[in-house]
Amino acid sequence: MPAFLVVLMLIATGVVPAPAAPVAACAAGPVSPGKPAGAVVVSPGTDLSAKTRELPSGTTFWLTEGKHTLGPDEFGQIIPKDGNAYLGAPGAVLDGGGVNRYAFTQEARDVVIRGLTIRGFAAPRDQGVVNHDSGERWTIEGNTIEDNRGAAMMAGPGQKVLRNCLRNNGQYGINAYRAGDGITGLLVEGNEITGNNTDDWETKEPGCGCTGGAKFWAVNGADIRGNWVHHNHGAGLWADTNNNDFLIEDNLIEDNEAEALFYEISYNVVVRGNTLRRNTLVQGRAFAARGDNFPVGTIYISESGGEPRVRARTSSVEIVDNVFEDNWAGITLWENADRFCNSPANTSSGSCTRLVPSVSSCAAPGISSPPLYDDCRWKTQRVSIHGNKFSHGSACSGFCGRMALLANYGTYPDWSPYRGSSVSDAVTFRQGNRWYDNAYSGGWRFVVQDTSRTVGVSEWQGAPYSQDACSSFGDGGC
Repeated sequence: MPAFLVVLMLIATGVVPAPAAPVAACAAGPVSPGKPAGAVVVSPGTDLSAKTRELPSGTTFWLTEGKHTLGPDEFGQIIPKDGNAYLGAPGAVLDGGGVNRYAFTQEARDVVIRGLTIRGFAAPRDQGVVNHDSGERWTIEGNTIEDNRGAAMMAGPGQKVLRNCLRNNGQYGINAYRAGDGITGLLVEGNEITGNNTDDWETKEPGCGCTGGAKFWAVNGADIRGNWVHHNHGAGLWADTNNNDFLIEDNLIEDNEAEALFYEISYNVVVRGNTLRRNTLVQGRAFAARGDNFPVGTIYISESGGEPRVRARTSSVEIVDNVFEDNWAGITLWENADRFCNSPANTSSGSCTRLVPSVSSCAAPGISSPPLYDDCRWKTQRVSIHGNKFSHGSACSGFCGRMALLANYGTYPDWSPYRGSSVSDAVTFRQGNRWYDNAYSGGWRFVVQDTSRTVGVSEWQGAPYSQDACSSFGDGGC
């Protein structure tokens, strides 16, 4: 269980006194530092954008209590200089009034944003209010960033996102995307990420893949730990397209409408010690209502796997020591036979795997032979699922309460070398995907090879699947 939740339980029972600093960011409001020596005092009505232009790099600004606003047009915004800090006194609010698109923009380095409530900004889709241009090594700490359009923030290389409340934003709490070289060294710790995607983008643009609590694109190296991710209108955490080297640890992820964690066409991740509760119920019921038997997963690994040739702290996808309670389902390992670099079925168009630098290389006839036959695919491989506890209530029936290891029958495009059952056979039997040493309660079923095949425990554990060795299903395991 995340440390901040243990503290909350102890406070509720009177075992320990309430701490001075908040342990649940949204409940307590921003962390509000006192005025540091030498800071420039900014009162409501002061033109903070102009002050920032006038004063040198490394200036600390201390915003006093009250509502601070920017210029009266959509591009009224603050453009920090390297090393600037913007700190909020108790009750300091930076309000975009539904007019300004962004709060903090451009590419300064080593900027600090701390102790502010930031709200009412109108960023467009896929853009963020704070650190709009993904500047390097920003520290965004102890803020409440809420009720904005777009994303509460963008992320940049070396960014630290610490103990913030990221609440009720139109698209995301965090959008971790940076054009060009991408993002390295991201830390997201101790935040409450809740209620995001209030604009319901998937309804507006079906299939956009643009919703949830936090979205990560081409991030190489991220620690996501000790966060409370809940009640987001979409996935809680979604890593999409060539992410690598993630540690997702000690988070409480609950009551998100779609997946708790969606890890898509990416590499090398450890998912450890998280608690996942009541996720995917809205999405799962929607699939069931329309008769769609695809095994919706609470953790959904889609064309993602361990790859030793992509440098990381691990060479696998390891899902270990997590607790799953009353979610729609368990873990789905899926590989779309028709999705590969240069395929029209690749929704991340223009992207290739981390093993092939050129999209155009993945074409007939070369793609039919090694190494391109292997390297043009994002593979669900080297996934290890062990030491987890899976439970759901007896009310689960129909399409819920399932694990899955499967692919589709390849059909498209006509020059694809992956047509037929080649991918479903590989993901099921030859790509090193293993469940073992898990504990189950409630009735569970297992979808294998493709959506037409659902088996019970004995078939899942027996040949040819040979999964969940030494796991317990109300018995003692090995």
